[in-house]
Amino acid sequence: MQFAKCIAAGAFALAALGSAVSAAPVNGTGDVISDVIFGSGNGNGGFTGETQNNIEVALRGKQRYPKADVFNYDGDHTYTFDSTVLTTNPTNRSVFNFEWSVNVDASGTSGAKLSDFDYALMFDVDPSAGTSFASTDPFDTDGYYDHSLGDNSTGNGNGIESASIPALQSNMALYSVAQQSSNLGFGFSLDPDLPGSYDFAFLVYEKGTENVLASAAITVNVLPVEPVPLPAGLPLMMGAVGAFAYLKRRKARR
Repeated sequence: MQFAKCIAAGAFALAALGSAVSAAPVNGTGDVISDVIFGSGNGNGGFTGETQNNIEVALRGKQRYPKADVFNYDGDHTYTFDSTVLTTNPTNRSVFNFEWSVNVDASGTSGAKLSDFDYALMFDVDPSAGTSFASTDPFDTDGYYDHSLGDNSTGNGNGIESASIPALQSNMALYSVAQQSSNLGFGFSLDPDLPGSYDFAFLVYEKGTENVLASAAITVNVLPVEPVPLPAGLPLMMGAVGAFAYLKRRKARR
């Protein structure tokens, strides 16, 4: 997969704090409005996010090796996994998956479709207390097209998947919900098995603008490395969000 790097600077961090990325259980329960429509046997719950402007955005961390619906969620924005206990992952895979869900018609009445908005998926490629964020459009990234699509009525594991980027973008005009479960080993990290603190954010923009309509951010700690506390972690992610909005605005003006 090809990702565009986006490094946060201090000035951007201060600007972004005025529009904080959501860090609380989505819908107050941790459950997304639709079912979990990717894969099979994946339960709802444990999601961090928000529903704003009739758009629901949610993220969670989940134990991948061994596979289980285990989130180790603190009820705010942090997920923790102990790599000294979870030892069955291959060397090119992380012990956890990060999972995202976006629903652009949360009420089921607006008729909005995924193609009506712009998106950014941001992730921390530096698991230390330092931060180095990369950002990509999750619907226009080489090799990253098998998202599960559906709507509020789609049953558990019954989302449809596309076989290419063009097919995905065509299907986006038909559906309002998209979900994905990804591992750091899928091109998000050169050393996915490395313990540390990883931050992720998902943003939905008004199409063609830098106006963020809904967003979510999480931190995934892989022990035994000391977890990064909130003052050092999430605001830095917010700063990266501010930086990305700035770069997005510059690109739009070219």
